[in-house]
Amino acid sequence: MEKNVRFAPKTRDYLENLVTVLFQKEYFSWLDTSEKYVRTLIDDILTNLPNRLHKRAPEHYAKYGEDLHYVSFIKNKHTSWYVFFTKYQDENHQIIYLIRYIGNNHTEAQYL
Repeated sequence: MEKNVRFAPKTRDYLENLVTVLFQKEYFSWLDTSEKYVRTLIDDILTNLPNRLHKRAPEHYAKYGEDLHYVSFIKNKHTSWYVFFTKYQDENHQIIYLIRYIGNNHTEAQYL
């Protein structure tokens, strides 16, 4: 059974804007370094999300969809990213992981 990871449009927009935000807030000194960081995060999600042990998302996240689950991706000693998704099976029996929201420990830790 094939597994497929997809990003909801708002999540895709968030990741595109994240490159600029990380650079403007001086988390990275160079725009290309910020782009590489986000690209690495996306690649990690696409490659590893289906194989990660996931947890049911707390009620706080119901605004992003029903039956939401999440996994964390640790990028360095200061930052973990939380990826919230819905998992379903399409008509071809392909498992789809639809990513509905992404946040990090700096903004989400209080809810998890």
